[in-house]
Amino acid sequence: MKIHYFQRYHQGEDVATANTMLLLSRLYHYSSDKFYLFLKSICVPNSTWDFNPGLSFNLQESAPKSRLDAVIVQQSFKVAVETKLSDWFYEDQIQRHLDVFGEEQYKVLMTLAPVHMANDKMQAIARAIAKHKEDKGYDLPIIHVNITFEEIAAACHNVLDDRDYEMLDIVEDYLDYCYHDGLIAGADSWKFMRMQLAGATFDFNMKQGVYYDGAKRGFRPHDYLGLYKNKSVRAVGKIVAMIVADASNPNDVKYTVEKGDLTNERKTKIALAIKDAKQYGYNLRKVPQRYFFVDTFYETDFQKETRYPPRGSRIFDLTEVLGTQNIPAAPLLAALLRKKTWK
Repeated sequence: MKIHYFQRYHQGEDVATANTMLLLSRLYHYSSDKFYLFLKSICVPNSTWDFNPGLSFNLQESAPKSRLDAVIVQQSFKVAVETKLSDWFYEDQIQRHLDVFGEEQYKVLMTLAPVHMANDKMQAIARAIAKHKEDKGYDLPIIHVNITFEEIAAACHNVLDDRDYEMLDIVEDYLDYCYHDGLIAGADSWKFMRMQLAGATFDFNMKQGVYYDGAKRGFRPHDYLGLYKNKSVRAVGKIVAMIVADASNPNDVKYTVEKGDLTNERKTKIALAIKDAKQYGYNLRKVPQRYFFVDTFYETDFQKETRYPPRGSRIFDLTEVLGTQNIPAAPLLAALLRKKTWK
């Protein structure tokens, strides 16, 4: 059974804030240097911020006229966090929150939500911050960081490397929590490719055009699936159907269609996958599985540059990999990925 670091089944802003602060505190205690790299990357890239020991993470901290969801504080800086489950920030509340800042050299207001704040709200908060700075006579401005849960996870992942196994597992579980609780939007699935490890089952996946994974595992919506083997993504295909199958009772398999259609051919391929998996010691009847069907898996060679193998799945933004907003059809995508590498 997979161990979860972050609580589920209790939705709300308080839980989302607590889980995010838990992620960041785990990163800090794992490596303070990597935490500070993360903090600088989202607040003030290329800055010369100085950090002192004694960082603390506080939930529900009071300002004179309001209560913040969380505060990350040190003698030299303070990050005040306001969390919403939608773009529901408003100027009056933010104005009251600004009173939480005091003599810190660096002051950061972080507004955290599943989506970015609308431009008119960004402008309203900028006006509130400018007025507060003028009233208080601060030498340096209050930095406003409007960020999503997905961007928090990505920024944490970016400061880690392949050997940070423990923290990579924690970040993965945070993403899983975010998917589970709907904190990551999926409207841009068209540009994402999910890479899956497929060593033992690679030949079967290629032949049948299907890949399977535990149904309880969360994931960012994606239109493309890549199969990893021997330090490279060796195949890529466009997902045409996703079907969850509970085969615990062989005589009464229960199907849930998440994308595409449930055809007799796909039922047959699910049965073949269950049979094929046995030779590798996988029991696909034990827990429900999600089956990803592609049009065709096309061979490619999207090589990993760094030495250590990935621990699990990974999401690629193909617009960044290819340097274009136009994602080509799968055969051409496979050809283009042969010319690319990743770390």
